Amino acid sequence: MLNNADIQIIDANLSFLPIQTRVPLKFGAEVLNSVTCARANITVKKENGAMANGWGETPLSVQWVWPSHISYGERFDALLAFSEKLLLACRSFSERGHALEIGHSFVFKQVPEILNEFNRESRSGHEPIPWLAALVCASPFDLALHDAYGVVNEVPIYQSYDSNFLNHDLSKFLEPSKGSIISFTEKVPADYLELSPPNEIPVWHLVGGLDPLNKEELNGEEPDDGYPVHLEEWIERDGLNCLKIKLRGNDSDWDYNRLVSVGGIAHAMDVEYLTTDFNCTVTDPEYVNQILDRLKLDHNIIWKKILYVEQPFPYDLEKHQIKVHSLSQRKPLFMDESAHDWKHVRMGLELGWTGVALKTCKTQTGALLSLCWAKAHGMDLMVQDLTNPMLAQIPHVLLGAHAGTIMGVESNGMQFYPDASKHEAAIHPGVYQRRKGMLDLSTIKGAGFGYQMEIQ
Repeated sequence: MLNNADIQIIDANLSFLPIQTRVPLKFGAEVLNSVTCARANITVKKENGAMANGWGETPLSVQWVWPSHISYGERFDALLAFSEKLLLACRSFSERGHALEIGHSFVFKQVPEILNEFNRESRSGHEPIPWLAALVCASPFDLALHDAYGVVNEVPIYQSYDSNFLNHDLSKFLEPSKGSIISFTEKVPADYLELSPPNEIPVWHLVGGLDPLNKEELNGEEPDDGYPVHLEEWIERDGLNCLKIKLRGNDSDWDYNRLVSVGGIAHAMDVEYLTTDFNCTVTDPEYVNQILDRLKLDHNIIWKKILYVEQPFPYDLEKHQIKVHSLSQRKPLFMDESAHDWKHVRMGLELGWTGVALKTCKTQTGALLSLCWAKAHGMDLMVQDLTNPMLAQIPHVLLGAHAGTIMGVESNGMQFYPDASKHEAAIHPGVYQRRKGMLDLSTIKGAGFGYQMEIQ
């Protein structure tokens, strides 16, 4: 029996917001100099006639969601066109229920059908849009749906993921691993969430492959805009305590030397935690094993600072079913790009992965369900950034606060396009600047995602 908090979508809108980076960001073999954010607005209605709008936003980071040798322009245009298809489908989606229930039906039943049709008709003879890219295109609609649900019911969205609001328990959406005694019957997301998180959470800084580490590495072409331009400046200004290091994955000497260089700065400046991100370019666990073993032997202090290793291996987990136990015995190993949904997380656990890096850009619904599945099976969690600016930052950091991660949340939008978020930062200064290695989320409050601002 449906309850009186249930909603139905009655309208949806979509806009695209282009942003230029202040410095380039390297993704695997490609470099990002700009990004377009997809911003969705959804109107919902309850049975009693109450209506509300919700907002969601996600950067369409083409290089991350769709690594390919075909041109950036072709991929970008395809994602815009696919987003417009999703807009039409969202406007006509008539299911009623909780945002999580509607989102699950839309994202995991409707979107695959739309993707198959789009690839068959619009991409015939061309490289198809991958599922990760489709999820990112669906994400702003799903985020807006969750926001609208909270707003129309006058509840912060994370307080609605329980049996008082949901019509179904998690067994409707999730299956435990084969042979386990785990059950999702009578379980709800609230059972796996931190429902009273602290106002301040630790924040990770991204050390890009092109980033200068100190003043000696500057070439004079850096922006003169009042923001730090090398790693040592960032650490000093923001009091950073966690550094995520982008590596190449196909040049072991460069990767090792980069770890030694960044690790040396971390040690000298009292930064406690490091993580490595090989961006899906590694195909053999021995590549990473040898780097870690060499580091442990020659630079043990740096090795100890590495909290976990992030996604060295290719995106397509089904195609590349690499057994990774030898690596995860050395350091915790977290799925990122491969963790499209809980079924991929299940496959990852079987292959030897020990943790999951969640991202709101893969939809709020999907992130919540992956979170629940992973926690139920004893996997650790992180929440990783997609260089989220503007509205996209708020659901991102809220997930980080409520997920119970091993160490805060990654947030690097302030490195690559800080001025893009000036409007939002006026309302939530602590969300868009890092101080003493922390983000301050105390201004995020109220119904939905707690944006607390006028949105266009």
